[in-house]
Amino acid sequence: QVQLVESGGGLVQPGGSLRLSCAASGSIFSINTMGWYRQAPGKQRELVAKVTSGGSTDFADSVKGRFTISRDNAKNTVYLQMSSLKPEDTAVYYCNVAGLRRAWDLKLPFSSWGQGTQVTVSS
Repeated sequence: QVQLVESGGGLVQPGGSLRLSCAASGSIFSINTMGWYRQAPGKQRELVAKVTSGGSTDFADSVKGRFTISRDNAKNTVYLQMSSLKPEDTAVYYCNVAGLRRAWDLKLPFSSWGQGTQVTVSS
């Protein structure tokens, strides 16, 4: 199995910055996509940003120019640097990692979610 551990959420004032981290561990053979999603109260979970193994990135329009995503392949870790935060960025942020895991002699696809970390932007 593959486990994800997230860290870095918290309370920040509008205009401030936060960095989220998500480390994957377990029977990982390879990781393809690493990403961040968020869910605000009463809303559906939405993509914030993702990065592929080749370095291609995708961002929600609402965060372009304010958020960056990066990954450390040696540590199986993905980071989300959030700047110029707005109250509407308030949500629970979830990490998602997808790739192949080892299972006996097999390599099986996986898609794992983190437990979620609260980000609150408020004065």
